[in-house]
Amino acid sequence: VLLAAAVCTKAGKAIVSRQFVEMTRTRIEGLLAAFPKLMNTGKQHTFVETESVRYVYQPMEKLYMVLITTKNSNILEDLETLRLFSRVIPEYCRALEENEISEHCFDLIFAFDEIVALGYRENVNLAQIRTFTEMDSHEEKVFRAVRETQEREAKAEMRRKAKELQQARRDAERQGKKAPGFGGFGSSAVSGGTTAAMITETIIETEKPKVAPAPARPSGPSKALKLGAKGKEVDNFVDKLKSEGENIMTSVGKRSTEAAKILAPPVNMESVHMKIEEKISLTCGRDGGLQNMELHGMIMLHISDEKFARIRLHVENEDKRGVQLQTHPNVDKKLFTAESQIGLKNPEKSFPINSDVGVLKWRLQTTEESFIPLTINCWPSESGNNCDVNIEYELQEESLELNDVVITIPLPSGVGAPVIGEIDGEYRHDSRRNLLEWCLPVIDAKAKSGSLEFSIAGQPSDFFPVQVSFVSKKNYCNIQVTKVTQVDGNSPVRFSTETTFLVDKYEIL
Repeated sequence: VLLAAAVCTKAGKAIVSRQFVEMTRTRIEGLLAAFPKLMNTGKQHTFVETESVRYVYQPMEKLYMVLITTKNSNILEDLETLRLFSRVIPEYCRALEENEISEHCFDLIFAFDEIVALGYRENVNLAQIRTFTEMDSHEEKVFRAVRETQEREAKAEMRRKAKELQQARRDAERQGKKAPGFGGFGSSAVSGGTTAAMITETIIETEKPKVAPAPARPSGPSKALKLGAKGKEVDNFVDKLKSEGENIMTSVGKRSTEAAKILAPPVNMESVHMKIEEKISLTCGRDGGLQNMELHGMIMLHISDEKFARIRLHVENEDKRGVQLQTHPNVDKKLFTAESQIGLKNPEKSFPINSDVGVLKWRLQTTEESFIPLTINCWPSESGNNCDVNIEYELQEESLELNDVVITIPLPSGVGAPVIGEIDGEYRHDSRRNLLEWCLPVIDAKAKSGSLEFSIAGQPSDFFPVQVSFVSKKNYCNIQVTKVTQVDGNSPVRFSTETTFLVDKYEIL
């Protein structure tokens, strides 16, 4: 009978052990600790016996694959079983080392259970073990494929319904009519945001799939969802609570105007809204020096009210790095050059309504090192078998505030997890992709520098390229819209701005 199968070090320390009969932990650890002391170094045997058990073993670099059997077990069968065990281990572990075995210990135990059941060997080969442990099921694959198809169809239907709702609303706005009400919320629920209409319409379609689309109906009350169906009873109940001294909030479902307030989008968007977006693509050398830095920026204008369609944007450009600016072909270039104002060539025309229009874009390309917003300095140095890596960052552009910064360092495969020394911020080790992610929530003028130290087996070239990602609500090129005025009368218009600075590529090669 096979008592246990174990992978242990040459000193007898158990890394993984699977017992096939009832045995205590101390018993198995004692047997494995005694195993190296029983071996005679000069002989070529692959088994050794004591008074109670027999060890059948195979060396694997710095480790041993050991089977512990009873003394009356068939040794020829045990040697065949040992050979199969030894072939299973490289299937799951890329290197025959202690940390790699520990990392895949459960995979190995499941595979061991396929080879031996209740102490006796099963008639299986390596291919069958692989199939059994993967647990692939044809029925499961078919089920998943059907479910994915259903999800795709549902999403496509939802997008189609959303487009119908938006088209109906636009048609109503163009004709100057009252927008059709959806799902019992009333007309102002539509003005509260497309989200409400989309959600309501999705619910209607789920319950009554054969009903015609909501926009095709007249603007009468809908029967699908009535929020105020038992209004009188609810009012009486609320009045009773008030008379008892309870502090009751006003009912949201009473009036559609209140529903619109609740369903309003969280972003404070005015009728004139601007998105200022910049993307950076940067490549540095590991020994210093900026190979290339390219930055693209754009101002997108979104007008939701027709009375603010004839406006001018007053742009303030405080950039001193030599940014190349370019206006939209329909924008008056002379007006922009002379007065830094963005307006249409024909002042009588108006900007498009309810669509994002790019009115100004800019580009900066340089190899000037002082323009790098965030410098990364990576110093790997070899010490014996290991490599000590020191990485530090410094924010050169102190006016920026970088959020959700992730500095990704590649690691050599098959050497386990790195040993972290000092660190500012937090780290994540991705063992599947062999990456170390250094995570910093904020880098700004108050916390403009930091460092990370770790050691791991490898060569200095293994830790490149280092990649950086971040987002920022402040743009790199200091270009802002300071004022918006109407073409007629030059009166100021309320506007909102959304600024984003993103990473397209940021590498240290």
